[in-house]
Amino acid sequence: MTVNEIKAPILPEMQEFELKFKSSMKSSVPLLNNIIQYIVKRKGKQMRPMFVFLSAKVCGEMNESSYRAAALIELLHTATLVHDDVVDDSNERRGFFSVNALWKNKIAVLVGDFLLSKGLLLSIDNHDFHLLSLVSNAVREMSEGELLQIEKARRLDIDEAVYYDIIRKKTASLVAACCACGAASVTTDKNAIERMQSFGEAVGMAFQIKDDLFDYGDGSNIGKPTGIDIKEKKMTLPLIYALNNASYWDKRRIINIVKNNNNDPKKVAEVIDFVVKSGGIQYAETKMNEYKHKALDLLSSFENSASRISLEGLVKYTTERKN
Repeated sequence: MTVNEIKAPILPEMQEFELKFKSSMKSSVPLLNNIIQYIVKRKGKQMRPMFVFLSAKVCGEMNESSYRAAALIELLHTATLVHDDVVDDSNERRGFFSVNALWKNKIAVLVGDFLLSKGLLLSIDNHDFHLLSLVSNAVREMSEGELLQIEKARRLDIDEAVYYDIIRKKTASLVAACCACGAASVTTDKNAIERMQSFGEAVGMAFQIKDDLFDYGDGSNIGKPTGIDIKEKKMTLPLIYALNNASYWDKRRIINIVKNNNNDPKKVAEVIDFVVKSGGIQYAETKMNEYKHKALDLLSSFENSASRISLEGLVKYTTERKN
């Protein structure tokens, strides 16, 4: 399924959401409005609102709370992205200048704080405390996941279990919150909400493993440069598997490259070649597909509908995408 086909059951809701989301970000400060307008114009595929709305429709009838759930997640997620660009000293976001590149770090941090407060107030003003709890937990886990990854990158002592913990926190927790919030906006059935949360977590895990696999692919085909994770000393699943199955000397050699020669293109290519020949790509793909099938199995427990079919399509899209 294409993104447009996946969106079909929620197309009117997505269009209405755009208007509601823009109004939820308004400010009386002209500078802030200019920056917000810049952010909104450069939005991505809007996967998070899609997960919220499709999950809501699978579990019941969409309402105003569903729109607020999607807006809350987008506000808090956008805040974390703006702050991330400051932390990473990144000048680009989705091929465009980042907020900190155009308006400097101080303003970017304040914009992130503003978006965070807007999300909190949106929930508090409408008494959506159950939604705020779900999303706040996700933001906490995302921060913990990033810090855990930074800590492990310094020592390069990450194993497979720690890797899963990192990606569950930094990526899967937000997708899980999208699906749980969608369900919680239309039903009080705890079992349904928990199943949707588990579904979202499984999709998020598969999504991140797929993202990590791009680092070892052909950049001309996938639209992303290879070796970025190696340069940043991120130990992802293909490399972890390859090191776990390497000889003592190969392991020492590869870890030394990641630690000390990670900016040398020839050395980075040597690591990629080592991972490919060690079967790291196939292993990671197998694990990705395990999470994908877990997600589809969880979905199959819900009544069949156009929205459920679209969610299934979204699962397949996240694991089969080219960028």
